[in-house]
Amino acid sequence: MKAVHEWTASEMLAAISCGRITVRALIESCLLRISARDDDVRAWLWLNADALAQADRLDALPADQRGRLHGLPLGVKDVFDTIDMPTTHNSSLYQGFRPAADAAAVALVRAEGVVLLGKTDTTEFAAAGRNAATGNPHDLTRTSGGSSAGSAAAVADFHVPVALATQTGGSTIRPAAFCGIYGFKPSAHLISREGVKVYSISFDTVGWMARSVADLQLLAGVYGITERLRAPLPNADLMIGVTAGPHAGALDKEALHALDTAEKRLVAAGHRVKRLELPTAFHALDLQHRTILRREGAQAFRALARTHGTALHDDFHRLVENRDNHALADLNAAYHAIAQGQQMFDEIASGFDLILVPSAPGVAPVGRKPGDPIFNAMWTALGVPCLNLPVSGLRDVSMPVGVTAISMRFDDVALLEAGRRIAPLLISLSSF
Repeated sequence: MKAVHEWTASEMLAAISCGRITVRALIESCLLRISARDDDVRAWLWLNADALAQADRLDALPADQRGRLHGLPLGVKDVFDTIDMPTTHNSSLYQGFRPAADAAAVALVRAEGVVLLGKTDTTEFAAAGRNAATGNPHDLTRTSGGSSAGSAAAVADFHVPVALATQTGGSTIRPAAFCGIYGFKPSAHLISREGVKVYSISFDTVGWMARSVADLQLLAGVYGITERLRAPLPNADLMIGVTAGPHAGALDKEALHALDTAEKRLVAAGHRVKRLELPTAFHALDLQHRTILRREGAQAFRALARTHGTALHDDFHRLVENRDNHALADLNAAYHAIAQGQQMFDEIASGFDLILVPSAPGVAPVGRKPGDPIFNAMWTALGVPCLNLPVSGLRDVSMPVGVTAISMRFDDVALLEAGRRIAPLLISLSSF
């Protein structure tokens, strides 16, 4: 039988609602797991010393005053402002910094009754510089991915059932894939970024991680992602596109195996699957993403570079000084090309319930570097919703690997619904 801290968020909420377990007992179980494991995993930068007292206050609330996430333990990436815990951005410049208010995304889940267990480790400023110290729970010599390293590891290692993350390139999807959990990056601009460290005003997106698609849907509802963009396609079986994308040559055998296996299992289950070739223009999306990211990043870190000098990691000075020589003409062209790409992709995606693409070049590499975002950045640039789905039961693959389900912009509700249908097929224990 699963321990309490191993339950999904949905199971935890149901048990609290029916009185099977108290919030205090749930929080105690999670804290004991963290105490037993985090000296090795190192998912957390700060733990909430008031968590048990908050649990007691929630247990005392009458039923009609309880929020939708009443008593749910949650981790928060340490680039979100929190009024009762430091927000350090994993930077020596912000040690002990105390914001005056919660980030909007934090305030909203708090109002629904979550217990914030603490702040999870991150690549410095969710951008560059210092790597997170977090190891991958499946193999501590390997990275859990970045920049949302701590959030992914905390969910995968059963410290919390859900955790907030961000994505500017691949910082939600790739760590979720490396750690074998479900991760969701909503369509751009659907979730408020107020109180979250800015790297790229065009691309920064609040996301979250969980151990089931149903749990991702719980948070989507809290964040107001409830409206369907379009009616479901008329057939009961899903229409699914599959593509390795324009950088297929960079895929390791494990990632190719996962994509091929996902396709076979979906076909065997009766879904209609079609292999896709993306337009040649999509080959440049990764470069266009980097051009915008670095020019916008220069503005995000210019003040820190001026006021802190060499105390700020040289990665950020590189951005500010435009050492990669991205001209304004390049920036302008990149904005135009991405706008055109968005229209092209929406037209392609309109014929499918979802499209499957790789989540990462392969399994998590050894070390603590975040990993290559080449299979994520183009979708972040297009602003489309992205859902990592673990693929398990793969022959000769010992580490987690995933595929990303994507859809047209603002089709988040339908994507999550379709993802929930196919997720059980992808975690089949049969070997291929």
